[in-house]
Formats: sequence, structure tokens, C-alpha cells
Amino acid sequence: MEGALTARDRVGVQDLVLLEDYQSETAFLNNIKKRFKEKLIYTYIGSVLVSVNPYQQLGFYTPYHMEKYQGVNFYEMPPHVYAIADNTYRSMRNESSNQCILISGESGSGKTEASKYILQYLSVCSASNEQVEYIKSRLLQSNPVLEAFGNAKTHRNDNSSRFGKYMDIEFDYRGAPVGGHILNYLLERSRVVHQASGERNFHIFYQLLEGADDVLLSRLMLTKSPDKYAYTNQVSSPKYNSIAILYDNDLKYTIDGKCAKVSSICDRRDFVAVQKALKVLDFSPKNIDELFCIVASVLHLGNVTFTQNEDGHAVVERQHEIQKIANLLGCQYEQLLQALTHRTIEANKEKMQSPLTVEQALYARDALSKAIYGRMFDWLVSNLNRSLTNKDLMRKNVIGLLDIYGFEIFKSNSFEQFCINFCNEKLQQLFIELTLKQEQEEYRAEGIEWEPVEYFNNKIICDLVEERHQGIIDILDEECLRPGDASDNTFLTKMEETVGKHPHFITHALGNSKLRKTIGYEEFRLVHYAGEVTYSVKGFLDKNNDLLYRDLKVAMSESKHDIIKQAFPVTELARLKRPETVGSQFRTSLNRLMDILMSKEPSYVRCIKPNDAKMSGKHFSIVSYNTYRFDETLVRHQVKYLGLMENLRVRRAGFAYRRTHEIFLNRLVLIQSVQSYTHVYTDVTRYKSLCPSTWPHYDGSPRKGVDVLCKYLDYKEGEYRLGKTKVFIRFPRTLFATEDAFQIRKHELATIIQSVFRGWRQKKMFMKMRDAVTLLSAQWKKVLAIRLREKRKKATVNIRKFILGFMTRLQPRCAENTEFLDYVRYSYLMRVKNHLPTSVLDKSFEHAPAALEETGALLQKLNMKNLTLKYVKSVTPQRKAAMEEKVLASAIFREKKKGYDESVGNPFQEKPRVEQLKPKMLAMIDAGEQTLYSCSVTKYDRHGYHPRPRTLILTSTATYLFDAKDGKLKQKIPHQELTGISTSSLGDNVFVLHAPSDKKEKGDAIVQSTFVIETITKLASIAKKDKEVKIVENSSIVHDMAGGKHGRIDYVVGNDVSVTKSKTGLVVVAPAR
Repeated sequence: MEGALTARDRVGVQDLVLLEDYQSETAFLNNIKKRFKEKLIYTYIGSVLVSVNPYQQLGFYTPYHMEKYQGVNFYEMPPHVYAIADNTYRSMRNESSNQCILISGESGSGKTEASKYILQYLSVCSASNEQVEYIKSRLLQSNPVLEAFGNAKTHRNDNSSRFGKYMDIEFDYRGAPVGGHILNYLLERSRVVHQASGERNFHIFYQLLEGADDVLLSRLMLTKSPDKYAYTNQVSSPKYNSIAILYDNDLKYTIDGKCAKVSSICDRRDFVAVQKALKVLDFSPKNIDELFCIVASVLHLGNVTFTQNEDGHAVVERQHEIQKIANLLGCQYEQLLQALTHRTIEANKEKMQSPLTVEQALYARDALSKAIYGRMFDWLVSNLNRSLTNKDLMRKNVIGLLDIYGFEIFKSNSFEQFCINFCNEKLQQLFIELTLKQEQEEYRAEGIEWEPVEYFNNKIICDLVEERHQGIIDILDEECLRPGDASDNTFLTKMEETVGKHPHFITHALGNSKLRKTIGYEEFRLVHYAGEVTYSVKGFLDKNNDLLYRDLKVAMSESKHDIIKQAFPVTELARLKRPETVGSQFRTSLNRLMDILMSKEPSYVRCIKPNDAKMSGKHFSIVSYNTYRFDETLVRHQVKYLGLMENLRVRRAGFAYRRTHEIFLNRLVLIQSVQSYTHVYTDVTRYKSLCPSTWPHYDGSPRKGVDVLCKYLDYKEGEYRLGKTKVFIRFPRTLFATEDAFQIRKHELATIIQSVFRGWRQKKMFMKMRDAVTLLSAQWKKVLAIRLREKRKKATVNIRKFILGFMTRLQPRCAENTEFLDYVRYSYLMRVKNHLPTSVLDKSFEHAPAALEETGALLQKLNMKNLTLKYVKSVTPQRKAAMEEKVLASAIFREKKKGYDESVGNPFQEKPRVEQLKPKMLAMIDAGEQTLYSCSVTKYDRHGYHPRPRTLILTSTATYLFDAKDGKLKQKIPHQELTGISTSSLGDNVFVLHAPSDKKEKGDAIVQSTFVIETITKLASIAKKDKEVKIVENSSIVHDMAGGKHGRIDYVVGNDVSVTKSKTGLVVVAPAR
């Protein structure tokens, strides 16, 4: 079980018996939906497996998963079809009892796939030798053959089984498969001659046309196109469920609704698999050839058409088709042609030939096609059984696999649905009876009082259908056999007279006004256990009779082909008794099947399809998940049809959970070895850890231990019962509370186990490390002593050499001082290397010894040259220009103007100071000139020295002053006419641009700029007037005015910077710093 509560909330419970609200169908569906969303397609109801078709390949059918489920207790692993197979196999071996697995569900719910997985698992888990492998291969190879001849593409399923199949697998005393036997039920023979729009005929027709080589097709007189054959290319016809006639070369039938190609089916590959399987199953080449001839003859029969002669009798239009069919079936051409258009009637012991009408001829043709194919299928199953039969007379155990159609409710339900639903009624009756029987037997064996369970007993419905002389089947047979004008409507009237008062039978005539609106005049309704189903009586008599004219039987019985001769024995013609009807045959075979199942221990697999689109979850977005991937309405119907809620209620009527005392207390896991068939028990601590009295060891009996545990956990008296070998827990919440407590306890136990283990491991490691350290220490001390001795000896020699070299260091190089001098040189060079200056501004250098003073000087010079070269190479042209401007500013202002030192660290701006120059300003600059520098300044005019905001622009040839507001040009000073630039040495921002007095019109320009040093430097650089920059030291600057007048700017040292007008000109107050 999923232990943590969060896991249960996310994925639901894996056994629906543990649902708290088990009476709620909504809770049931929500649990299935949660698990399906997490790709957990399997869920238990006790021992019943519910399987939801994922419509995609999932990764838990590998040999690894098969091995995981072998020999494991049923509830130890998550729900899986392998768990059902393994539990069935072990029960068969351990108890020597016959078992069976009943697989049921709607078409497309995954029944066939489930049976395949079960067969694969049984073949893997069972014993193996050469003979056993031979039998296994035959059992597995029977599947592709039966699927080819008995399966077809429908709206609901691309590989739908159109017959019921029960397979017995025989095992010897060692558990090895030694044989098998197959029973088939109610093959849908009508599909041979008619398929609904969008559906296909049986697979073998398309496989033969697509997969056969040209030689085989030529021998069978076929072409590769299914469109050429009426039985593989048609829609429903308004009469006889046959085919509308349309004349067009070889094909005389409508082609609307054809479905020859299916994306999920590869007919060519499947045909190869069928051929291989037939050979493995010991079908002779002759039999294989005859099988394909029969299939081909059915295709040609579909192309036989009739026309009406002058007398109104049927005449074959193209008689060469009859010749093909006669050749393929090995019968006489004239006899077959006569049998298709005439019927022998015996009256007063006289025989006479009665011509058939076109409608009767079409009926005879379709009846022959169905009879040939149906009897061929019966022969095929019979031959498979001969191939699988084990002739050893020793006692064998059996596992049966029942793959049969589920409950069907269509928009229009006919005789086939009536038989299928009757079969499901019988299976449901068996299911409930066996489930209750198992429950009662278990309670009785455990000594627990049985509590009666209320459930719907559908025996009343089974009797309505099959009761002798009063049931619907006998009423139908009576109508089919009685003389006179019997019809489907007389059958309906007979039912109303005989079973009209039955509470589960309703017709239009018997219903009230409300029911009459939902039931047609030719319909009757049965109230099944799974709901109400309305059947149309149209075709009931014909389908129940399923008569084949005697002339056609005679023609077939005289065939030269072995299969046809065996399928239509001559002895059948000698029997004067009317053949048993389809309904009676089905009832007999179904009762025989019930007897077989009652003699075995059953297991159940209930298959559900999540949607009608046959699409997996990966094809849908999260938004469409609820609508398409999991159709709750569809699943709800299937839950009802399969009787799952009824099963759950029966299972929960007593106790929701039951386990043996050993498993509940100690979690004893039984593992069976497939090779040696020995049992190994693994004791995994479970709930006993929750009670101090049972933990860690309990010496008493398991039953007593469970009793002590339950009392410690404060189980109430009505919540549990102790049987002889099992503990029974009534409510899921009791189990979940215990499980959640165990989840918490597991962490505590894990902590204890970890701490004890870590302590033991650390102690063991410590002891080992201590011994190792002692040994290593002794050896290492020895090594260190030897190394120390050698080191001291070497050091003594070196010290003596060093002292002697120091004493003779000033002498010429000789043997005594060579090593000392080399060491001095090396150590000096290494010091120089590690302490080289990294900047051209760093003038320091490592002091050289007396003998290396010249070397030191050369190295210092070389290093400085290298640093200078690296620095020069790293300077960009822009950086160079900026530095040249800084050099120029230094030459002009250094130690001459206050504020220069503070400006050194601030680089001059490369871009214009004015963010956006007005287009009018740019338009008035001389053509071909570019703005090299611009900034916002204040200009003091010559008339009253009023401040005016201006924009100063420098080009390569002139300086421009524009009105900052309207962009008008106020003054232009060509650089060649600029005679000087004056400013004070104080910290003010005022400077004067001088022009020659004879050419100026407005006089010198008095300008104030926030970036005075940058502006003057830029102007001096661009105009090449650095020599004309004059810095006045604490005095006045005289400037020229318009009309030949002169003005004066006086500078005063003060704290607050200001520019004011005086009688003589301007007064500039500026700080000294």
C-alpha cells in the first residue's frame, strides 16, 4: 500500500476496498482517474484487477518487471497483470488446483493485450527445457493466427476480438506448460459480408492482399487492392445487411466508407508473422495453401452479383467469378452455379428445383460466405488444439484464460448484442456467486461469523433469457421452427404474450406513455444488471436460423479440399433433424463454459477504456485531459456494466483488509526460486515496531503478537477481528492510521539503525586506523631520522663553503669563492625579478651588491625603457590627444591659475558639452566645418555688461557665439583674427577673447564658462593660440569695446563669486583658491 498520506492523496489507493466512501461511485471514479493520470493503470478490488487501457506502450512489461513479480506475495508489489498471473500460477502449483483468469471489458479496453501479457508471463515464470520451450512457442504463436482470422478493426479498437476465446494451459507436476486447448464462442460471422462504415473485415483478408507475393496472388487470382472486392470495400445496405449493387468494371459495390489502411496496423508484417506461426504450429503446406484458398474464395464470392431474367429469377451476371470460386474450393463449377441460383424443395417425397429471386440469391451467397469462413475458423481452432494437445496421461493442472466480449449497448442493438449481454449476465452471476462463496469460505475457515450481504441477484434475468419453454431463446426457437408465416414481429408478439409480465421485460405495447416514446414498435427492452438495453427484433429470426441451403452444403461436401470436406461433412446431410439454432448453440456452449469455470478457482481482470478516441494522454494537452483522455461518463458506464461497484460492495460488506498474522506483524515475504522451486523467507519489520512489547523481538505466537499490537494501537472492538490465521480490519481509516504511524516510525527506526551502524563502523575504522598509524609512525620516524642526518651533513658542507666564499669574495674568482659569487648573483637576479617596478612613475630599483653595481644600473635602465615602450603602445590615439590637451593645459595654467590642480584629475570631455545643438546653429556654421567643441557659456555685452546665455561652438577656423534660446548667431571670431585670450590667476570662470581693433565691430568677447580651463585649452589647441593666452596676476584686464572705447575688468579677492558692473567696467569677485 502507498504508505504516506500525501501519496494516497495524489495517486489514490491501489486497492479500492480501502476507499473510505466505498458506496460512492464518484469516489470510485476519482480514484481510478488519479491513478490513470499518474500512468498507474492497474488497481485492485480485493483480488480483482481493474485495468485501464493507456493506448500507449508503458515501460513496465520488461523481463525485469516479470522477475520482480515472481514469487512475491500478492499485495507486496503494486497492482499489475503480472501479479494476477503470478498468484494464479503459484496457487495452481502450491495447491495443485485448477485455476482460471477471466478477462472482460468493452471492445478496445485492452482484453487481448492483457491475455498476451499473461501468456508471456506464464511462459517466463514456468520451468523450462527443450520440450517445454517447444510448447511455449506454440502457445504464444497461436495468438497471431487467432488474431488474424478472428480479429478486426472496429470504431472502438484497431485489433478487436470478434469472438470469445477460452484457452486452457496444461502444466505438469513441475509447473512446466505441456499443452493447451482452445474453445471459441460466437464468431461474428456477419462481419464477413458486412462491416459498418469506417470498420474493416477480418485482418486475414487485408494481410493476404497486402502481404502475399505475386506468385501466391496469381494462384489465388487476386490483386493487391482491397477496393476490388466487395467484402473489403463497402457500406451498409438498406436490405439484408448486404451491399448495394453498382456496376463499374470488376467492382460493383459502393466504395464509400472504406477503411483498408490503418496507421496502427502493418498488414504485410502481420502476414509474415501468420505464415511463420502456422509453420511453428505444424500446419502442413497443403493446409496453409487451402486456408488461403478459402479466404480468397470468400473475397471472390463477394464479387458475385445477380440480375433478374424475364421470369423474375436470379441469374449470375459474371459466371467466370463462379469458376474462380469452384477452382479455389475444389468443387464442381456447374453444381456451385446451380446451388447459388436454385434451391431443392422436397414435397410429398418428390424433389424439385425452385429458382431463387435476386434477393434470395444474395442471401444464399452471403450465407455461404459466412458458413465457409465460420466453419474454416472452427477447423482452424480444432487444428490448433491438435497441435497443442499433450498425449501424456499423467495428471495435469490447468490455468484457463477467458478473453470474452464485454457488455455492449449501441444505438441499435441486435441479435449479436443480445447474445453477448446474455453471456455477461451469466458471467456476472458466476462472479457474484464465486465472490460470495470465497468470502463465506474464508470467514468459516477463520472462525469469524458471516454477515449476510445484500446484492442484486441477476438470476432472474438469466432465467428470463434461458429458461426452458419460457425463456426468450426458446420463444425465438419456437418462432423459427413453427410452420406458417413467422416473422420478427410475430416473435415480438409471442414474447409479449409469454414474458410480458416479467419486471425486466418491456415493449412498446407493454410500456406506459413515457416509455413508449423511447421504445419503437419493433423493439423490446431488457433491464440488465448493468442497465437497460433496447433491442431491435429486426433480423432476429434470420440470424438465429442462420440457414444454409442444402444444395450449397452438398456442393461443399463434395469438395476435393480437405478443410472444406471436414468443415462440411457428408454425415451432416444424412441428419434429418433440423440443425440447432444459433441461440440454442450459444446457450449450450455458455452453460458448458460456466461448468468449466465453476470447476476452477477464478481470478478476474476487468478492462476499461478511458475514451472512445483510442488516444493516449500524450496526444492531449492538460486542458483537454478531463474531456478526452479520461471520459468520466464513458468510464462510469463501464464500471456499471462490469459490476465493479457491486463487487466492491460485496467485498466491503465485511472487512476491508485482511492479512495473515505473520505478514501483518513481521511482513514475511515469500520468494520462490523458479529453478530450484525452493522457498526463501525474508523477515522485513512491519507493524510490530509500533508496540514496545513486540519490538524488536517477539517470542510468542504471531496471533498473540497481533492481539497485543492491536490493543496497544487502541483498536476498538468493532474495528477488527482475529481469525485463526488472519487479522481482519473493518475500516480503511483504521489501516491508514496504522500505516501513517508506521511511516513516522520508519524514520525513527532509520535514525536508530543509522546511529548504531555508524558507531560500529566508526569504531571498526578507528581500530584499523590506530593499528595502521602505529605501524606507519614507526616507519616514518625511521625515514625522518635518516633524512635529518643527510640534511645536516649536507648543510654542514654548504655552510663551510659559504663562509669560505664570503671571506674571499673580494678576491678574483677562484675555487673557494665561485659558488658564493654565483649564489650572490642568482639571489640578486631573483630579487630583481620579484620586485621589478610596474609603472614608469616608479623610480625605485633593487639595490645591487658592490660587484653588480654596473649590472644593476643597466637592468634599471632596460626595465624603464621596456615599461615606457609598453605604456606608449597601450595609449590610443584618443587617449594621446586627451593627454596632449592636458599637457597643453599644464603648460598654460600650471602654477598660474587657481583651480588648475583640481582640474587635472578630471579628463576633458571628448563630446560637446551641449547635449543637442539646434539645427539653426549648425546651419550658420561655414560649409564644410564640423563642431569640434561646444559648451554653454555666459557672455557679458558691451552695453551695460548684461549677462546673456550663449552657446559657444569651436570649429577648426572660427569661434561662434549663438543665442542659447533662439539659436541666432551673435558673434563670429575667426581664429586667424584672434589676437589673444586673457583670464585671471584667481579661481573665477571669466575670460576675454581679443580680436584686432581695426577689424572688429563689436569689440572683445567677455565670456564666463563653468569649464574655463577646458574651454581655454580647447580653444588654444584648435586655434593654435597657446602662446597668446595671458594670465593676469591679481590685476585688471583691459578689453576693447565698440567705437574704439576700452573697458576694464577688475578682480577682487572674496569668498562669494560674483560678477557686477562698476563705473569703470566689470568687477569680478573670486576666491584666491
